[in-house]
Amino acid sequence: MTPRGEPVPTLTAARNAVGLSFFLNGLVFSSWVSRIPEVRSSFDLSNGGLGLVLLAIALGSVLALPTSGALINRWGTVRIVRFGAAAATLGMLVAALGLGHVLAVTVGGLFVYGLGIGVWDVAMNVEGAEVERGLRRTVMPRFHAGFSAGTVVGALLGALLIELSVPSSVHLVVIVLVAVLLVIRTSPSFLPVAEAHEEQGVSAARAWLEPRTLLIGVMVLALAMTEGTANDWLAVALVDGHDVSHAVGVAGFAVFVLAMTVGRFLGTGLIDRFGRVAVLWSTMALAGAGVLLIVFADQPALVVLGIVLWGVGASLGFPVGMSAAADDPVRAASRVSVVSTIGYAAFLAGPPFLGFVGDQVGTLKALLVVAVLLMPAALVVPSAREQRSPAAAAR
Repeated sequence: MTPRGEPVPTLTAARNAVGLSFFLNGLVFSSWVSRIPEVRSSFDLSNGGLGLVLLAIALGSVLALPTSGALINRWGTVRIVRFGAAAATLGMLVAALGLGHVLAVTVGGLFVYGLGIGVWDVAMNVEGAEVERGLRRTVMPRFHAGFSAGTVVGALLGALLIELSVPSSVHLVVIVLVAVLLVIRTSPSFLPVAEAHEEQGVSAARAWLEPRTLLIGVMVLALAMTEGTANDWLAVALVDGHDVSHAVGVAGFAVFVLAMTVGRFLGTGLIDRFGRVAVLWSTMALAGAGVLLIVFADQPALVVLGIVLWGVGASLGFPVGMSAAADDPVRAASRVSVVSTIGYAAFLAGPPFLGFVGDQVGTLKALLVVAVLLMPAALVVPSAREQRSPAAAAR
């Protein structure tokens, strides 16, 4: 039996189902990312124009996130994960069909995809925090490592299919259909989070007034920008700034997510040993150093080293932020919803901002925004320090 009185296979099945959900989420996302340079060329977009297209995903997610906690409280994580995956699938299907033909169709599809991804993200993070409490050890970074592993597979598969001249519509449609079917099949193994733990009368509105929750959100905002900039712009920056091919640019992104995956697997033990704050400060320093190498190094080996450092440095911010927001199981759904909403503002503002900066100084130098942002973000990292009781978490 587990400490919560549940049979071990039940907790194990929930852990595996959550891990698969993260993996599939990353696979779908990275499959789309691998086609971003193609989107720019097929619609003849500037960096600023591409940033506005990418804005559709973030806008959909930010609109969905504030309601996600209430939806989970009412319907539970199983239904919401299924709904989110189905909406993301529908959106990506529409976006894929519009690629190279009608820009408005692609943008509309990406908006719906963003809505689905938003609620899917919150639900699987709330469920992941529940499994983490049941196991009584840090596992959230490993769930996010599952997401990173999905992005590695998606990036490598995307690079291969691009080289084989497989149409983007075929590529994306197959990926999203497989993903949603697997989510529907495995999500019933989730633990009943909302029904068991959510306190009557606690709403997302109350969570928006909690100083610690807001500070965690600010931290996640900066670290989401650190991760999201690589997702959206690393491949393009390598193509533009280091004059490599599209396939090599995508391979560079694959190196980033592989490094991030390794960082998330190794980070769980480091967090349990040294605590969240010390580990986050260290990884943020690595991320900043990595960005500087990518921008200023002229040797391929140093650029690759920079990508690795950036990936490791970006690995723990988002998952640790989700764990910190969910320290108190009673208010986990509402707080994760708030922190996710603030964090996704990075995905909302980041793509167009980096695009416009890139139009002024070049895509590669625009990455320096990440290094600058990390410095003030370090000041709020102590807000993520472990809270051992609901009373402490409420302060």
